[in-house]
Amino acid sequence: MDEKNEEKTTAETRAKAEETVPGALAKDPFQMPEHVIEPDHPLPDMTFDKLDPVWQERLRASGWSRLMPVQAKTIPYMLAGRDMIVQSATGSGKTGAFLIPLLQVIEPSHPYPQALILLPTRELALQVEQEFRRLAVGTDLKCAVLYGGVKYEPQIAALRAGAQVVVATPGRLLDHLHKKNLDFRSLRDLVMDEADEMLSMGFYPDMKELQSYLPKQYCCTLFSATIPATVKALSREFQMKNRGFLSLSQDHVSTESLSHSYMVVDPMEKDSTIRRILEIEQPESCIIFCNMKRDVEYLGSYLKSRGFSVGILTGDVQQNMRQKTLDAFRACKLPVLIATDVAARGIDISHVTHVLLHDHPDDSEVYVHRSGRTARAGRKGKAISVVTPVEEIALLKTGQIFGLHFEKLQPPTQQEADERVAELLVADLEREVRNLSPAMTKRLARFSNVARQLIAEERADELGLLLMKRWTANMARFRLEDEDGEQA
Repeated sequence: MDEKNEEKTTAETRAKAEETVPGALAKDPFQMPEHVIEPDHPLPDMTFDKLDPVWQERLRASGWSRLMPVQAKTIPYMLAGRDMIVQSATGSGKTGAFLIPLLQVIEPSHPYPQALILLPTRELALQVEQEFRRLAVGTDLKCAVLYGGVKYEPQIAALRAGAQVVVATPGRLLDHLHKKNLDFRSLRDLVMDEADEMLSMGFYPDMKELQSYLPKQYCCTLFSATIPATVKALSREFQMKNRGFLSLSQDHVSTESLSHSYMVVDPMEKDSTIRRILEIEQPESCIIFCNMKRDVEYLGSYLKSRGFSVGILTGDVQQNMRQKTLDAFRACKLPVLIATDVAARGIDISHVTHVLLHDHPDDSEVYVHRSGRTARAGRKGKAISVVTPVEEIALLKTGQIFGLHFEKLQPPTQQEADERVAELLVADLEREVRNLSPAMTKRLARFSNVARQLIAEERADELGLLLMKRWTANMARFRLEDEDGEQA
């Protein structure tokens, strides 16, 4: 076969695989799920024509003419002020489900926070703010979005301008509360999106501290695609005892809790792409699969040389070192594990948040086993493949065989990775300063002039480099040593 015909055949194969991957064609987003779990004393569904005529016009101007299932089910409870846990899949219209009722009950003439929407990331916060601005056109309602990694002044200005809605990540919100830039005496509604993350151990200390700033009475609605037992248990600390549970995705939770995506790169760019994915995703617990032992060893050396704390498992790793590596990974002291399929046999760890695939396996069934290492025990997980154009064809065929929908993503750029690392550094510094004791704060205040002098003398780069060195050292918090005491 000549080169031109081979390219044509390859393109046709890829297109056919993409067309036949189940899930490639979107389901009707307005169709009510077959199985819906409703709370005790359920309320009638909201329909578009039941909304206030003024809001019907505003929604039509924003392109709305119907309500999605989660909106039809949730809006009546929020308008009634009933605490709810709402389980609904990502992309099902949850943002509208809480913004539409909030915008109807907020008093525009009262320029103080009446609704607080908490989210785990700045990206989600910005998405909610964007949707708010779209829906609030023609009203006097204002929104302040608060997240770390950026200057305080614009956020303070937004609060002073009289924001009735605050969209925030917990850490930066606490900073503003400590500085008395806002208070919640007028708060009526608290919404937590991605509640499984908001009530996870990573955010829980901040959430408990935040609770002390909330009024005694408010309406609380939690949204999440997955509702593990821990979320239901911890929700009692923020909601009334008689809170209701509404589920529109109970029968799909196992598949929707695991997302499948891939990036197409040149073979020589796989290692740097995986490094950038790790920097952006910051996985709590990640397994990286390689087809070949030599790739495991090279990728391990590459990531270690760049400050990552990783362990490797191949058939050549001695049993005592293998056990030490697995124990550290199981105890969450080692965040990244790189392995071949053979070496990973028998590993059953429920807390893995990410699976990265350095190569697509030769056997499609192996992909299912690899990706199945995450999203266990009701948790969410991500499976991200880094493939060449040839491997993309095999990956799409795997999706066709097993009914998996793969989302194609653009590989992260170095600039995107740098911005993410900088954001995390600033957020960590803010958290550390926030947790200083009054005595330590007073002692450190003696050095404020030194910091100002360094910046004034244009030595900010040196100061920044030292901070980055310290932060990356904290990131690589665990090192494995071999029997000779050398770092593995």
